[in-house]
Formats: sequence, C-alpha cells, structure tokens
Amino acid sequence: MTDIRALSYFVAQIENLDAWQRYAEDVLGMMTSPAPGGGLYVKMDERPYRMLIVEGPSAGYVASGWELSGERAFMALLARLRDADVAVELGDAALCEQRGVQAVAIVHDPAGNRHELTWGHRSDCQPFVSPQGVPRFLTGDMGLGHTVLPAPCFDECRAFYRDLLGFEISDVFNFKPAPDVPPVRIHFLHCANPRHHSLAIAEYDVPSKCVHVMVEVENMTEVGRAHDRVAAHGVPLSATLGQHLNDRMTSFYMKTPSGFDLEYGCGGLQVDWNEHSAFEFTRVSVWGHDFSVGRQAAAQGEAQ
Repeated sequence: MTDIRALSYFVAQIENLDAWQRYAEDVLGMMTSPAPGGGLYVKMDERPYRMLIVEGPSAGYVASGWELSGERAFMALLARLRDADVAVELGDAALCEQRGVQAVAIVHDPAGNRHELTWGHRSDCQPFVSPQGVPRFLTGDMGLGHTVLPAPCFDECRAFYRDLLGFEISDVFNFKPAPDVPPVRIHFLHCANPRHHSLAIAEYDVPSKCVHVMVEVENMTEVGRAHDRVAAHGVPLSATLGQHLNDRMTSFYMKTPSGFDLEYGCGGLQVDWNEHSAFEFTRVSVWGHDFSVGRQAAAQGEAQ
C-alpha cells in the first residue's frame, strides 16, 4: 500500500480570481481568503485551504497535491522516484509557505500532469463556516475528494501510479464510444484511506488538463441545495443528478470557472481494502447522470 494518504489539495488557474471567489462562496458554499504569495485559498474544512486558485494567462488545472504520512515516507518516495530516473524538483521556501507544508516535491507523470508530494500540513484550527450554510464536507483523513486526470499514454501512466506512487486499482471501466472503435480505458485508484478512489486516469486528453474533481457533502439535502444554487447563478450543468455504479455516489456535475468539471455529491462508498476485490463495471451509473446536457451546453457556447 502506498504511503500517500490522500488528495490534500489541488491548484487551478484563471485569469481573474473574482470569478472563482464568487463560484466558491455562492455556489459551492465554501470560504475564501487571500493566499500567501498571491492567489485565492478556498476553504472547506478546518484546514486553511483545500483548493488554491492562482492567476494566469489561461484557465485550467495546474496540480494535484498528495499528502504523505511524514518526512520518512516523503524521503523514501523521492528516493524511489529518483531511482526510476523520474525528475524530482524540491519546492523552495516560498512554495512551501504558499502550500502550507513542511516540504513539497514536484513530479510529472508520463502525460505531463503535475503532482505535488507533501508532508506536514499547516493547521490554524480555524472552523469552517459556510457562507451558504453547508454543515460540512467529508474530508479529514480521506482528503478533499478525488481528481480524474487525462492519461492519453495510458499504460505508462498506469505503471507510474501503480509501481512508483503505490496506488492500487479499485475498479476499471472500459468505455465504448461506438461499437466499432476500441474501448477507452478509465481506471479508478485508491491510496491509504477508505475513499473508493482518490484518483482516476482516463485514456484521453482534455484542454483543461482535468476531467473533474469531486467534493462530498453529508446528505442529499445539501446536494439538492447546491443544485438549486447552480441554477440560480447560471453555472453550466455538465451532467444531471444520478448515482454511480462503482462508488455509489449520488451527485451532479457542473463546470468550474477554470474549465474542468466539479462533481458535487453524497453517499460515496468507503471501503475496507482488506475485503475489497477489484472489478470491471459496464455502465457509469445505476440511474441518471445524463452527460449530454454538458455537451449540448458546450455546443451552444461555441455557436454563440
């Protein structure tokens, strides 16, 4: 089992931070504050942030932050990566200050996705008080949620995550976009916490460099209230309400200001990995999750 404990944070980029601040506060129901060295912290639990939004020339997903158990595990993982000739860049004091950690190492997977390996997160013990009355998000030892990343060079990426970072497969989905084309592989991966998956990799590329991220609330009422806020603020819906087959999450998908999707759900499966058997599932959802609404919205936007 990997020494990576959870998805600690992610970093996204946008030209104007105001759009993300409004989205985080008014739609997601999260708190915001200025980040050291520039940028916007988005807070969803007792930690100072779980999302860091920075300004840049284009919108997109920048990095996934992975938390290790401590310095010994951090150094052991860096040694394993260097032994495999993976380039490792240690973050300077300013980067550690902005990320709020004791140390950070930057690596890239074979598809170019940036990962920040960290240990020793900073805590100010300040409570989370949602501006929209969300009681809490399910985080803690399970991290902020999960991220789904593009992996067009799929076999190389799978080996990187499995053999070097130590992730294990939760289950797999072989998506058939048409009967006469090869399946598109999507693998769901877990680390050292009970969340069904903290990472998934998909055998295609996307312009935003992230397929989606997921955040979880404690009940369907909060999912419904968020769904109402999406409509009230005109946020594009990427998929309708539904329940996934593999992790049992009841959720919907919406577009973030940085161009990737965000899944907002509840009831995600928590797994005893000693009892779990990895499997292949053959449909995305038990019910709902109509992704055509997102494609239709995108087509309308291009037409305009």
